[in-house]
Amino acid sequence: MAAEGDPGGLRGWVGSVKTLDPVELMGARGKVLDELLREAGRLRDEAHGRTVTFSPKVFLPVTNLCRDHCSYCTFRKNPNDPGAWTMTVGEIRDVCRTGRRQSCQEALMCLGDKPELAFSSYRKMLREWGYDSTADYVYRACQVALEEDMLPHTNAGIMSREEMVRLRPVNASMGLMLENVSPRLREKGQAHHAAPDKEPAVRMRMLEEAGELNIPFTTGLLVGIGETLQERVDTLVAIRDLHARYGHVQEVIVQNFRAKPGTRMEGAVEVCAEEMAATVAVARLILGGEMHLQAPPNLSPDDHRLLLRAGLDDWGGVSPVTQDYINPEAPWPHLRDLQATCRAEGFELRPRLPVYREYVKPEFVAPGLLARVLAAEEKLLCLN
Repeated sequence: MAAEGDPGGLRGWVGSVKTLDPVELMGARGKVLDELLREAGRLRDEAHGRTVTFSPKVFLPVTNLCRDHCSYCTFRKNPNDPGAWTMTVGEIRDVCRTGRRQSCQEALMCLGDKPELAFSSYRKMLREWGYDSTADYVYRACQVALEEDMLPHTNAGIMSREEMVRLRPVNASMGLMLENVSPRLREKGQAHHAAPDKEPAVRMRMLEEAGELNIPFTTGLLVGIGETLQERVDTLVAIRDLHARYGHVQEVIVQNFRAKPGTRMEGAVEVCAEEMAATVAVARLILGGEMHLQAPPNLSPDDHRLLLRAGLDDWGGVSPVTQDYINPEAPWPHLRDLQATCRAEGFELRPRLPVYREYVKPEFVAPGLLARVLAAEEKLLCLN
């Protein structure tokens, strides 16, 4: 735990930079950054050795209809927009089947927030298909994935406790990016002004309820959307403290904002490689060596070696089948290239399941799913 007056819990951890607080470390450059990366790498190595993992997945954008209007997003659509879609059960099955032939294990269910609250035409379509809600439809999508021998991981935006209870038996794990705990980013002119589901208190409540339900959960920090360095630290501390209470946060993503043409933030400045590395390293120090820490490799294609030095131990989901629909301009790295980079830095790259090994136990995986997850885990162990 952090000492009194040390909200980030870092003082005394980082050699000659022990006098710096977490906010100062976020801005580290030069020799200070080098020492910060060494300490973050040391913590990672002590906990995880020289192994870096990834989850071979298919990305299933169940629907890109969304009631939120984040200032940086090109994924969300209105029903009449060009490129708006809701995947059919048949399409979901076809993608899962293709992914399984390519040795994928994870079926990532990703979709917009609460479209039925905003669009009557979408509500009508769901009823015609025989579903009462988006959560009801996602449940069926997860069933289809399981039928095709895939393990679902659902990130459906804000879900109620009841919705998570319903989806838990058909999901190996679930997720929601916290993004940032600062309510300031919901103010007019900020990134989340027109995004009611990005209210930090609402997202924190869902993360807490997931902990009460013992759901293996992935969350994270979005870097570069107008937040201050202090707000980054506050977000990581909030995640750390929540995990200390419930023990359910299986992975934390440090994801860098990418400016996209046609959005309100198309002219925003992206964080540089050094700032991203410092943020990952401070995340490692705040969250501790045991936490699984990820940075998406397709969003920093030229900085994989630097990010490895910064203390990550996972690359997240990488797909040989589907694009990153949230960042379609950023292709996944080829696994041979990622493996070569890891090897050059002294790491072994290994596949993993969407639920981490530490959570493959009865208290975290629903009873009807545990045997299937254990069998999939055994296959991976044999491969490794």
